[in-house]
Amino acid sequence: MTEYVHTEDGVRLAYDREGSGQPLVLIGGAGQFRAVDPASRALTSELARRGFDVVHYDRPGRGDSGGESPFTLAGEVAAVRALVDVLGGRAWLYGSSSGGAIALAAAAVLPGVERLLLWEVPLGEEEGTDGAEFLAAIRERVAAGDREGTLRLFMEGMPPEWFEAMRTGPQWPLFERMAPSVAADAEALAWTQSAPRTQLWSAITAPTVVLLGTSAFPFFADAADSIVRSLASAERAEVPGSGHGWEPAALAAALADRLPAS
Repeated sequence: MTEYVHTEDGVRLAYDREGSGQPLVLIGGAGQFRAVDPASRALTSELARRGFDVVHYDRPGRGDSGGESPFTLAGEVAAVRALVDVLGGRAWLYGSSSGGAIALAAAAVLPGVERLLLWEVPLGEEEGTDGAEFLAAIRERVAAGDREGTLRLFMEGMPPEWFEAMRTGPQWPLFERMAPSVAADAEALAWTQSAPRTQLWSAITAPTVVLLGTSAFPFFADAADSIVRSLASAERAEVPGSGHGWEPAALAAALADRLPAS
């Protein structure tokens, strides 16, 4: 059953909660929200069976959550704060793709983040300028009201059939509605290039696991290495998967392997 909570700035967040045990918040990437993401719904149930108290939510501007443009990284961090509070003030964060950059930003400022689990975060070169340039271009399309162009631009560099499947599929109206929210994803990625990463993430003390599929694109592996080098306590781990995707049972098992022995 869908539950709701409001952020400190009044945005209503819709979420599912399942299981008991270790609190865990799932932070989706650029195209993920509950209505179009059956894999994460399945992951929620798999994790609940493995000892987690899981929150799977619609990020601001997506699905059943509220929020109005401009969508920002600060708004995403406020959402994570509200959900960690729902779980009693402490939780692990799992960030998928660009959601991993949001998880890093949240861990840098929020108390109660006990562990980070990051799936194939698409970071650019450390202190590069491409993220800021990309963010400016995304904001320009959002301001022009070009929702299709916003999503098309965001997915440049990915296999073209991914966007075409989205554009021609029955859920396209749902994706159109959420298009302005990818500005927050772009801002999160730009933020990871805004200073040396050891400096940017110096406040992150949570142990971190950077997860990669067995057939990960090379730039995901490069990004993972950068994260591991830049955090106080981080490691890489491999999960069966390919093409930026994973099987819910395999990923849940990898996350459950990090639970402390009872």
